[in-house]
Amino acid sequence: MRALNAFRFGIAVPFLAVFLFFLSGCSSSTNNVITPPPGQIKHVIVIFQENRTPDNLFQDSVLIGRGADIKSSGLNSTGQTIQLQPTSLTQNYDLSHKHDAYLAQYDNGAMDGADKVFVACPSGAANCPCSQYATQHGISCPLPNPQYYYVDPAEAKPYFTMAETYTFGDAMFQNNQGPSFPAHQYIISGTSTMGSNAPNGNANLVIAENPPKGLGGDITAGCASDPSSIVRLIDITNPDPTTNETQDVYPCAEHPTLIDVLDTNKVSWKYYTPGPGSIWTAPNAIQHLCGPDVLPPNATACTSADWKNNVIQPNNAQILTDISGGKLAAVSWVIPSGQASDHNISTDGSGPSWVASIVNAVGNSAYWKDTTIIVTWDDWGGWYDHVAPSQIAGNSYEQGFRVPLIVISPYAKAGYISHVHHDFGSILKFIEATFSLPAIGTGTYADASADSLSDCFDFTQTPLTFTTIAAPLKADYFLNNKEKALDPDDD
Repeated sequence: MRALNAFRFGIAVPFLAVFLFFLSGCSSSTNNVITPPPGQIKHVIVIFQENRTPDNLFQDSVLIGRGADIKSSGLNSTGQTIQLQPTSLTQNYDLSHKHDAYLAQYDNGAMDGADKVFVACPSGAANCPCSQYATQHGISCPLPNPQYYYVDPAEAKPYFTMAETYTFGDAMFQNNQGPSFPAHQYIISGTSTMGSNAPNGNANLVIAENPPKGLGGDITAGCASDPSSIVRLIDITNPDPTTNETQDVYPCAEHPTLIDVLDTNKVSWKYYTPGPGSIWTAPNAIQHLCGPDVLPPNATACTSADWKNNVIQPNNAQILTDISGGKLAAVSWVIPSGQASDHNISTDGSGPSWVASIVNAVGNSAYWKDTTIIVTWDDWGGWYDHVAPSQIAGNSYEQGFRVPLIVISPYAKAGYISHVHHDFGSILKFIEATFSLPAIGTGTYADASADSLSDCFDFTQTPLTFTTIAAPLKADYFLNNKEKALDPDDD
C-alpha cells in the first residue's frame, strides 16, 4: 500500500458531519470519495494538455486575488530571486522534463534548481536562451533565465475564463517525476509499470522517460513501434539516482488499466489522439489494448477491437463532431495535436482555443446538464514552479511537480480555488466513483489512494448555466483545419 503524507488520509468524524459531508458533496479530507447522485453525471471528458505549471500558465490576477497559490518570482541554484518574465505561449526553445531535470529542479525539496534544467533549441534558431549548461559549454545565449517565464495573460485568456468561472486546482500534481510518455500511462491506468512485461518479472520497474528519437528523426512508442525503440526504466525501490535508470526495454507494457474496468462494466469510452505511434497515445503502449499484429518487438500495427473501435485517430477534432452528433461516450480522453498542445516548439498557440472549442461544444449542447470536463496538463515541461511536491515513501519516482487543473461542470463549485492535494489518480477515482466502478488495482496504482476531486463539486447546488467561453479561434477552425496533426517533438 502506498505510504503518503498523513494529510492524504481521512479521519473519523461524528455521524452528523458525515451526513452533512455527503449532502453537500464537499470534503475537508482529500481521501474521501463522493459518488455523484445517480444520473447527475453521465459523461466525463479528460482533456490532457502539455507541459505547463501554475506559475507559468496562470499568472491570473483574479485567481491570485481569490487566494490561488501562484508566485511571480523564484529562487535559482545560487540563491538569487529571479523575477518571472512574460513571454508568448509559443517559443523557439524547449526545456528538459526528463527525470534528471526533475531532480535538479526539485533539489531535495528546495525548489531552487530550475536554472539547471537543460534548454534545447532547433538548429539555427535565433535568440536561443541561456541555461547553465549553455554557459558552461560556451554556447551563446542572449536570453537569460529561460525557465523563469510565464505565459502572456492575453494569450491564456480562455483558460483564465474557465478557471475563474468554475473550479481551479492549485495543488494538482503529476504523478511521475518525468516526461510525457509515462505521464500518459498514468492518465489511463495510474501507473507506468511494465507489469508482466518487466525484465525478470520485476514489478518495481516503471517507465521513466520518453523513447529517444529513431533513425527517421521521430519518436515512436508502444507495442507496434520500431524494433529498435527503447525506453529507460526506474526501480522505484532504489532512491539513488546515480545507480537508477540503468535498464532499457522495448516500450510495451502489460498491466490493468481503467479502460479494462470500463469494458468489463460496459461503460463506453473513446480515446481521441493525433497519431497511432505517438508517446501521447497511451493505449498503444499496453499490449492487450494495442493488440499488435505480431508479437512485439516485430509488430507494425495495433489491431485489437478496443483499438479499432475506440481509439480515434488521426483526426482528434472528431470529438467536436461526436458532441454535435450525439455520439459522446461516457468517458473520453482528448489528446491534442502538437499544434494545440501548449508544448514549447510544437504549439502554434491554439491550445486555449482548442480547449475552449470542446468546452463550448458541450456547454451549448444537451450534454451540458450531465457532463464533467477535467482539463489538466501532463507534466511541468521544465518551467519554474515554487511548490515542492510531496514524496511517496518507498517510491523514488512519485510524485512530480504541480500542473494546472480546471474542473468544469454544472455541479462544479463556481469561482472556487481547490487547495486540496490532487493528482492524476484523482481523475481516475472520480470516474470510478461516477460510474460505480472498482479500483484498477492496489498498491502503487494511483487511484488506490487518491481522492476523487470531491471538494471541487456541490451536487446539491442549482446547476450552473453555461456561458460561452470567448476564444480567438472557433470550433470551425479545428474542424476545417487540413494541416497534418503534429506528433510531439519531445526527447
